[in-house]
Amino acid sequence: MTTNLKELARLAKRFSVLYVEDDLDIQGAMVEYLSKLFHHIDVAENGLAGLELFKKRTYDIVISDLAMPKMNGIEMLKEIRNIDEEQMILITSAYAETEYMLEAIKISVDGYILKPFDYNQLNYELHKIVLKLQKFEESKIYKQTLERMIEKKSAIVSSLLDFQQDNYEQTLYAMVEMIEERDTYTAGHSKRVATYAKKIAKAMGYSKEECTKIYQAGMLHDIGKIATPDAVLLNPARLNDIEYNLIKEHVSVGYKLLYNVPMFQELADIIYVHHEYYDGSGYPRGIAKDDINPLGRIMIVVDAFDAMTTNRIYKRSKTVFEAIEELRALSAKQFDPDVVKVAVDVLKDTIIDVTIDQLPKNEIEEKRFAYFYEDTLTHVYNKSYLELLLAQNRYEKNYTTLDLFLLKRFSQYNRDKGWSRGDTLLIELAELFEKNVEENSVVFRIYGDNFVILSKNTDTYEKLKDIVDQFIEKKGVSYEHHTIDMRESEVVTLGDIENMIGMSVY
Repeated sequence: MTTNLKELARLAKRFSVLYVEDDLDIQGAMVEYLSKLFHHIDVAENGLAGLELFKKRTYDIVISDLAMPKMNGIEMLKEIRNIDEEQMILITSAYAETEYMLEAIKISVDGYILKPFDYNQLNYELHKIVLKLQKFEESKIYKQTLERMIEKKSAIVSSLLDFQQDNYEQTLYAMVEMIEERDTYTAGHSKRVATYAKKIAKAMGYSKEECTKIYQAGMLHDIGKIATPDAVLLNPARLNDIEYNLIKEHVSVGYKLLYNVPMFQELADIIYVHHEYYDGSGYPRGIAKDDINPLGRIMIVVDAFDAMTTNRIYKRSKTVFEAIEELRALSAKQFDPDVVKVAVDVLKDTIIDVTIDQLPKNEIEEKRFAYFYEDTLTHVYNKSYLELLLAQNRYEKNYTTLDLFLLKRFSQYNRDKGWSRGDTLLIELAELFEKNVEENSVVFRIYGDNFVILSKNTDTYEKLKDIVDQFIEKKGVSYEHHTIDMRESEVVTLGDIENMIGMSVY
């Protein structure tokens, strides 16, 4: 992701920063960098010293490490929240465990970056925060509605009660827009869910008022995702268990956000159940059958139907017929059978927009895509993207040849020359591949010192061999090469590659 540094500097120069970090080397480098952007920076070496500084003066942004002596970052930030609930906070940490993420969510941080710092990511997070500070100054409404901390989400909705009743629908769409600004895929999903749900409710004989209510609930059913970290929400790949547990929090967050506002309480009851299952195996409460809100039972069906019929990078969409058959198969298990009976009739003629997917459509989205799938050292693609393309190739047959280059004696090279020289070798080899492969080929680095090239051509290695041999000979290492014809052998996973070459690539 790329940030306009001139714009960042222009916006940031009006604001002050409290920076708390106990590692003096990191502290020095960060202060030097931040001083180029912000007009005033105070520094503390632990949470206790940082809290004392915060009590003495006002800061626009607090940037803090988490693991520190005397008082850690979470403890300090909780105290800061007690003093100023609206304080802008950016955390830095070498920890990515769930407990740190959940603690950060609970104190409602405005952004986080992992160590060692990726300055592009740092600039991106700083730019988001200074933009919010600017908008907060310009508009009282946006000050109460844009990217608020989790504990303050209910205050955002409460502020909307100042609107007149005839502006009720505009209020709903303003809240939906908050989600659209973060994740266009989720926003499109919300609109489709709302439309499907209203059609089914009408067919089931619900009143006009109830049909309107379920449409509004459909538009807002994923609003809790405003509390989901960008690294999870915007991840185009299949989520791991930790990420999945984080994103599941959106149901409870959305419910709490809306329930405290009288005009949204009925909508809150509907969205609270949109991941419950008819047999009681859903979340967050594990309730079943008649304990699930009746309109919520419709929401469960259409939410699943849209997920089935929408392309994700890691999953091909089902056809409408296939999705309806799955609804029938899961009737009385995941779904209310009475809803399924009506839904299959209402949804059978649905026209799916097959162009909806998570593939990048502009430069900004390409940068975001690269954030998840680019190897941080060599800037070719990483193992995760290789696994994704192998799975896709099973159906789409985009590639005919896989060339695997296994570096030999590389560990010895690192010991003899040093890791820095080893990194340079890998970078240069990646650049060599990128420069000399055909335009339709894709280069990956996997498991440290191995490279894979996917190509539509069958002569990739013949064209590369002499160039690679000359490069490798100069470096004093060697390599082993394997070519797999993907037209003759089904390669869907990295395990398939290992089985074919008779060895581990780890």
